[in-house]
Amino acid sequence: MIDRIIELLASLIAVIFVFAPHEYAHAFVAYKNGDPTAKIRGRMSLNPLKHIDPTGFLLCVFAGFGWAKPVPIDPYNFRKYKTGMFTTAIAGVVVNYIIAFLAYLIYILIIRFLVPAMVGVNVLAYLARFLYNTFYLIFAYSLFSFCFNLLPMYPLDGFRVVEAFTRQLNPVQKFLRNYGPMILIILIVESFLCGVVIDYVENAQVARIVSYFDILGYVGWFAQNILGFPIKAAWDWILKI
Repeated sequence: MIDRIIELLASLIAVIFVFAPHEYAHAFVAYKNGDPTAKIRGRMSLNPLKHIDPTGFLLCVFAGFGWAKPVPIDPYNFRKYKTGMFTTAIAGVVVNYIIAFLAYLIYILIIRFLVPAMVGVNVLAYLARFLYNTFYLIFAYSLFSFCFNLLPMYPLDGFRVVEAFTRQLNPVQKFLRNYGPMILIILIVESFLCGVVIDYVENAQVARIVSYFDILGYVGWFAQNILGFPIKAAWDWILKI
């Protein structure tokens, strides 16, 4: 019971550390490119309450996938349209990668120095477990946010990247804008159900077959094993010097 509470609290804090800086980065870069829309509407802030979408937040905490409220922008205010659209679109994921880089360092330091000093079943041991869970989830969620948000579905950042380099009115962009939210919800629900089956089914072969259909699971694998590898390798090398 206590372990489950620790996991939920760690997940809650991790989501906040991923969402709030991500959305702030969008607002800040848009402002620097000449668009004050997000600042005027109070979205250029690190206050998580300004950015949290209740449904997306709860899904992220309990299902591992979710979203924040998109930062409002008016691209026609940008001094250079394509530059403004592109830099504003990627600002959030760039910040997420930086956060993942720093969070992994803290996670490693906690594992190496804090956990051994707090061995035992007591309040300090639970605190150590909470801290390393929190920073590992910040690392993992940040990497997943990087990959997930670059999917070219409206209202994700990948769609904004597509907008920056294509004509505004074309069939592909229109399809992604109209059906993107629906596709994302289907993917999240499908991945959640696959996870439930994998966790509770006793037949290992069935679980393995179900995992093949977890589409967002492949995104998570790529985030952890490909995007996460340079971060892990860099800190492992630095800390051995």
